[in-house]
Amino acid sequence: MLTLFVRNLPPTTTETNLTELFSHYGKVFDLKVSRDLFTGKARGTASVNMEGHEARQAIAGLDGSDFNGNTIYVALDKGPRNGRGRR
Repeated sequence: MLTLFVRNLPPTTTETNLTELFSHYGKVFDLKVSRDLFTGKARGTASVNMEGHEARQAIAGLDGSDFNGNTIYVALDKGPRNGRGRR
């Protein structure tokens, strides 16, 4: 299972239409769209969990593609960043 990080989503993005977009490449196990606390609109990012080979196909097919008027970027999620660099 791989987690994909999606960015530059339009504010009108819903879980339903994003799931529909990614389901063309395989089964979506989990999807979470980051939302603004006060307005409820999408903040422009989402995380998607898919099987490894399907996730790689989704990256190849969707990275740099148009989604509702925005160019979206899809990559493997590198996990939390704590801001600490090497010494």
